[in-house]
Amino acid sequence: MSQFAHPYSSPFHSNVQDVYTEEREVAEFEPKTDETLLVQQKPVSRAKLEGNNSENPSGLMFRDGKKRIDYILVYKKSSPQVEKRCTFERNLRAEGLMLEKEPSLTNSDIMFVKIHAPWDTLCKYAEQMNIRMPFRKKCYFTDWKKKTMGRVRQLKSWLPRNPMKLDKEALPDLEETDCYTAPFSRARMHHFTINNRETFFSNSTRSRIVHHVLQRTKYEDGKSKMGINRLLGNSTYEAAFPPHEGSYKSRHPIKTHGAQNHRHLLYERWARWGIWYKYQPLDLIRRYFGEKIGLYFAWLGWYTGMLIPAALVGLFVFLYGLFTMDSSQVSKEICEANTTIMCPMCEGNCSSWTLSDSCVYAKVTHLFDNGGTVFFAIFMAIWATVFLEFWKRRRAELTYDWDLIDWEEEEEELRPQFEAKYSRKERVNPISGKPEPFQPFTDKLSRLMVSVSGIFFMISLVLTAVFAVVVFRLIAMEKFASFQWEFVKKNWQFATSGTGVCINFMIIMSLNVVYEKVAYLLTNLEHPRTESEWENSFALKMFLFQFVNLNSSTFYIAFFLGRFAGRPGDYNKLFNRWRMEECHPSGCLIDLCLQMGVIMVLKQIWNNFMELGYPLLQNWWSRRKMKRAGEQNNSKDQLPQWDRDWNLQPMNAHGLVDEYLEMGEFCSTTLIFVTSFSCNLDGLIFWFDRFFFLSLGIWHGILEGIGVVAVITNAFVIAITSDYIPRFVYAFKYGPCVDKGYRHEKCLRGYLNNSLSVFDMGELKNGSYHTRYCRYRDYRAPPWSPEPYEFTLQFWHVLAARLAFIIVFEHLVFGIKTFIAHMIPDMPKDLCDRMRREKYLMQEMMYEAELEHLQKERKKNGKRYHHEWP
Repeated sequence: MSQFAHPYSSPFHSNVQDVYTEEREVAEFEPKTDETLLVQQKPVSRAKLEGNNSENPSGLMFRDGKKRIDYILVYKKSSPQVEKRCTFERNLRAEGLMLEKEPSLTNSDIMFVKIHAPWDTLCKYAEQMNIRMPFRKKCYFTDWKKKTMGRVRQLKSWLPRNPMKLDKEALPDLEETDCYTAPFSRARMHHFTINNRETFFSNSTRSRIVHHVLQRTKYEDGKSKMGINRLLGNSTYEAAFPPHEGSYKSRHPIKTHGAQNHRHLLYERWARWGIWYKYQPLDLIRRYFGEKIGLYFAWLGWYTGMLIPAALVGLFVFLYGLFTMDSSQVSKEICEANTTIMCPMCEGNCSSWTLSDSCVYAKVTHLFDNGGTVFFAIFMAIWATVFLEFWKRRRAELTYDWDLIDWEEEEEELRPQFEAKYSRKERVNPISGKPEPFQPFTDKLSRLMVSVSGIFFMISLVLTAVFAVVVFRLIAMEKFASFQWEFVKKNWQFATSGTGVCINFMIIMSLNVVYEKVAYLLTNLEHPRTESEWENSFALKMFLFQFVNLNSSTFYIAFFLGRFAGRPGDYNKLFNRWRMEECHPSGCLIDLCLQMGVIMVLKQIWNNFMELGYPLLQNWWSRRKMKRAGEQNNSKDQLPQWDRDWNLQPMNAHGLVDEYLEMGEFCSTTLIFVTSFSCNLDGLIFWFDRFFFLSLGIWHGILEGIGVVAVITNAFVIAITSDYIPRFVYAFKYGPCVDKGYRHEKCLRGYLNNSLSVFDMGELKNGSYHTRYCRYRDYRAPPWSPEPYEFTLQFWHVLAARLAFIIVFEHLVFGIKTFIAHMIPDMPKDLCDRMRREKYLMQEMMYEAELEHLQKERKKNGKRYHHEWP
C-alpha cells in the first residue's frame, strides 16, 4: 500500500488518509450477487464484446481485475487545490462510488482517478434518473403477419443484395435492443431482464449515471460549491471523461478474429473511408454513444441522403446554364456590343468603357440566372417540406425502436446550477408533487431582458461590420475602376466583389468566436431550469448570431446593391463622398453568386480543417510526446487506456449543439439563397462531409422557420435580384414576339438595348469629347424627351410584374407545401398499430410478471396460491 501511495503523496496528511480510506471502501462496497434476480439465459454478443476488456492487460479495470472503470478524473499533483479535491473525492465515496488512483506513465505530474459505480449505486441513481431499461422482448406482429413477413423475406432472398447494407454477419446480435423498456425501479427489479449484472447497464448508461453524480457532489460547504464543471474551471481537475472500451484498431482482421470491442466494431463497420457508401449502424452508435448522439447521426444520414436528389437537380440546372451560355440572346448582345459606350463607373480618373468588355461577366451570369432558376427554387421549397415530413416519420420509427416515445414527455432533472442558485425558494412541482427550487417570475424576467439586450447589441455589432464592408466596397470600386493595370481595370467588378467577400469572411469568422462566448455568458445568466432548456436557449442565441452574421452581407447584395445608386448626373453618394455601387448590365445575381460561393467554399474548407486536419495534427503531436515520454521513462509496458484517452483531443464544450448549429447554418444557406451558385452545388459539396460530427427539439422549429423564410427570400431574389422578370416583361410586352403565339430565346432580341437608358455626357463634362451619349442600366426617358430622365412606363410595368410574381410565387409554393405536409402523416399507420398493440401487451406482461412474482413468494413462504390475482 505504501508503494502505491508514494507517487502521489503530498504535504497534506489528509491525502494519505484518503488512500487507505479508498482501499477500505473498495472492500466494503464489494457488490453482492443475488442469483435469484438473474435470468438464466445464454449471454449475448454484447456481453462477450464487453467482457473482452477484462482479458486485455491494459483494459478498463481496477487493479483487482474485477471492477470496471466507468469514469476517469485527471489532476496535476502540483495543483494547489488539494483540499477541494480531497473533499470532493470523499463525498464521491459517500455517494457509493469507488475510487482508485493511478499515476500517468507519460507525465510524472499527472494522476488519474478511476471511478467505478457498484451495482447498488447504479440501481439507486437509475431509479432517481428514471432511466428506461429492458424488461421484455417486443412482439410486433400477429401470427398471420408473421407468415406474411416470412414470405416477403423469402422473396427478398432471391433479389440481389443491396451493396449499401452492412452484412448481418459483420454485426453482433442486436436482438437485446428489441425489448420493451420502462423506468427502472428497485422495487420491481424482477420485471427487468437481468441476464448479467455487469452488462445490464450499458457503458454509456454507466457513464451517464456517474456523470450525474459528479455534477451534484459538493467540494466545499455552500449551496453553489458543487459539480465537476466548477472543479474543471478552477483547475482542481484537468479533465473528466468516460474511457473508451479499448483501441479502435487491431492487428488481426475483423472477419477472422471478430471485434475486440464496440469501438473497434464501430470503426470497422462505420468510420472507415472504405465503407462511406454503407448505411450507418445506428443501433451500434446508439449503444456506444447514447441516444442523443445516435439520433443526431440518424438525422445527419437522413439529411445527407435527401441532399442527393437536390444536388442532382441543382447540377442539372447548372449544366443547362452551361450548355446554353453561348446561345443566350442577352449574352450574345453584350458580347457583340462593341459600339455601346457605357457611362463611367466613378468620377475623376474613370473613363467610359465598352459594354463588350464585360462579355465573360455576362456569360457567367447566365450560368445561374436562366430559365431553370425558378424551377429549382420551387423544387427546393417543396424539397424542404418533403424532407421535414419524412424525417418526422423516420424519427417516429427510431423513437419506437429505441423506446424513446415518452422520452421528451418525462420530467427532466434540474440543472445543479439551478438547484444551487434557487435552493432557498421552493414550490411543489405540479407533475411530481414534490417540492423543488423555484425561480421567481421577476428574477426570470429581469435576466431575460438583460439577455435580450445582449442579443440586440451583438446583432447591431454585426450590422455595423456589414456597413464597414459596404464602405470598403465603395472605396475599392472607385480605386479598381481607375486602376493603372489594365487587367484589374477591365475586371473591376470581380476585383471589388472578390476582395469585399474575403474581408467579409474574415470578419464573420472573427465575430463567431466572440458570439460563442457572449451566448454562453448570457445563457448562464438566465439560469435555465433543465439541461434541455439550457441547450435550447444557447442554440437559439447562437443560431440568431450566426444567421445574421453569415447572411446580413448577403441580404445587402441581394436586395440593396444597385437599388439606390441614382443615375448619371445625379448619383447618390455615401457621406457625400463615395458613389453608391451599381449592378452589371446583365444583372445583380452574379454578385450574389460570388458572395455565396466564396463564403461557403471557404467556410467548408475551414470547418473541415478544424474537424479533420487540426485534430490529426494534434493527435500526431500527442503521440510524439507520448513516445518521447515513454523513451525517457524506459517504459516497455503498453500504455493503459486511460493514459491514451487523456492524450486524445477533447470534444467541443457544448456537445452536439455546435454540430446542429453547423447543420442549421448549412440548411439556411442551402434553402434561403437556393437560386445562387453555391446552393446549386452545396448538396454535392456536403455529401462528402458525412464523416464529421434526435430529437430535434428547438431545431425542428428553426428548420420550419427557415423553410418559410426561404420561400419569401427566393421569391424576392428571383423578382428583384435576377433579371428574370424584366426579360419576361420584355418578351411578352415589348419584344419582337408580342403579336406571335410562341415564346423562345429569339423573343429577347433587342432586350439589351431596351434595358439601357441614354445619358448626355455634355451634362456631366464640359469641353470636347469623342462620344456624345453613354448608356446606363435603368428604365428612364432619354435626354431629348419632354421629361428627361424620368421613369418610363416600362419601369412601372416591370415593378408591377415583380410584385405580382412575389405574391403568386409565395401563395403557390406555400399551398403546395401545406398540401404535402397534410398528405404525409407524421407517423406510419403500421407503426401506430404496433404502438397500440404494444400498449396492450405491456399491460398483460406487467400483470403476468407481478402475478408470477407473488406466486413464487407465496410458494416460498408455504402459503396457498390461486391463478387469479392475489
